[in-house]
Amino acid sequence: MKTDIKEKELHPKSGGLVLLLLILGFLAGTALFIVGIVLVGWGEIIGLIMAIPGILCGWILCPVLLAGLKIVKPNEARVFTLFGKYYGTVKESGFYYVNPFVTSFSPTYNAALSAAQAKSKEMQAEGKTAVVSVGVGKGISLKTQTLDNRRQKVNDVLGNPIIIGAVVIWHVENPTLAAFAVENYQEFLNIQTDSTIRNIARLYPYDVFDDDDDDDGVKEKTLRSSAIEIADMMREELQKRVTAAGLAIEEVRITHLAYAEEIAAAMLQRQQAVAIIAARQKIVDGAVGMVKMAIDRLNEDEVVNLDEERKAAMVSNLLVVLCGNKDAQPIVNSGSIY
Repeated sequence: MKTDIKEKELHPKSGGLVLLLLILGFLAGTALFIVGIVLVGWGEIIGLIMAIPGILCGWILCPVLLAGLKIVKPNEARVFTLFGKYYGTVKESGFYYVNPFVTSFSPTYNAALSAAQAKSKEMQAEGKTAVVSVGVGKGISLKTQTLDNRRQKVNDVLGNPIIIGAVVIWHVENPTLAAFAVENYQEFLNIQTDSTIRNIARLYPYDVFDDDDDDDGVKEKTLRSSAIEIADMMREELQKRVTAAGLAIEEVRITHLAYAEEIAAAMLQRQQAVAIIAARQKIVDGAVGMVKMAIDRLNEDEVVNLDEERKAAMVSNLLVVLCGNKDAQPIVNSGSIY
């Protein structure tokens, strides 16, 4: 995507002074016309000579020149074209006077106008009264805007279907490129956001189910645990795609992340199983340590001397008590342990 148009920022004259001059010109032309008509009524040729310039200046030239008065709102830019060619861009807010034959070019305004006209034709075809109304100005907004990307289903690197959604914070950095490089920069950004989120999400798993590290001791990045880092990667990738359209991406945030409905229940069971195994492993490690400590203390203090068979029985009983899900019911042996 390339464009040979380079931005040319205009610094036009203040529109207030020009408006005052045009009002004075209109009043002067009207006065000349009235005086000329009166003199013509008296039969003097000079009256006709005064009436014609009065009409040309006051009623034709001044209204034409009024078209050059333009208002630029705060955080807004106006891109002007003159007879189909790029004329310049005004970024500073204010009341200005430019060439009266230039026109403001805005892709969003043109798109909104086309949509309104299409809707009007549909209503007319149905026999309804149609009124074309466009609620979009002809300027290009430079304000920070938010694009709420819809949730989409994507397969992660393991092939598991997931539902992911994101929000993009952006603004127009170069209004000239936004106007001429693409047909509609808002629609262009929306499509590029969908593609970027889908492509980045495919590179990582939703989650890992073990604590094993890589060879260098660094855990694998996942969409769940490394959401901030992956969102930064999405921002960088999206910025590369929309720079040619004059857009700047400030931030990308993942707002929704979940397994798809068809595997959500199975993945929940798998997570629960992994959690149970990890908990059991810790319980067994603790129980083995406690049993070892108990045997060592008994041997050191010579409280009782147990043969290997009795030690095995003691270890078995202690492990059952320590690793069981339910409280153990003790049985008191009042006789000999042998």
